[in-house]
Amino acid sequence: MIAAWRVVTARLVMTPVCLRDLRDVAALKAHPRAFGQMLGGVRGWVESSEELAADIRAWGAYGYGMWAVRARDGGRFLGVTGLMHRPDGRGVALRFAFWPKARGMGAAREAANAALFYAHDQAGLERVVAVAREDNFASRTVLGGIGMVDVEIFIRDGNSLILYESVREKNTG
Repeated sequence: MIAAWRVVTARLVMTPVCLRDLRDVAALKAHPRAFGQMLGGVRGWVESSEELAADIRAWGAYGYGMWAVRARDGGRFLGVTGLMHRPDGRGVALRFAFWPKARGMGAAREAANAALFYAHDQAGLERVVAVAREDNFASRTVLGGIGMVDVEIFIRDGNSLILYESVREKNTG
């Protein structure tokens, strides 16, 4: 792992996903309350393994990808956040999913904010998007709280989805 890819916040340690994260990531992706509203929904072991391999390759190809998010105090696995190319061509997307027991403590917001900062300032991405179901108020609150702005509503699989974006301010100095 390249040290610059590791992100530490006040309460979290975010490390690029790796093979040792497979058990935690696969369990998270199999849980309907944790991953049910994500693009593609819940996953089985094989699909989670294949996605983890792709996430590991993304770090080498792009210098960004998915992070395993752990509590600084004790190292407990809380969830994932990261950046990935959306399959619908809408851009590089900020994603996050956390265990239900980790919700309500601000971890998703803290991790998503750190990932967005990394996207703009470390990876040099001018524009980052995120998508949330219209009825997913928790995710929408996180996205708005980190400064992302809703720019479009679209329908996928009968669900109304909101596209958010963050555009890095151009340095004019």
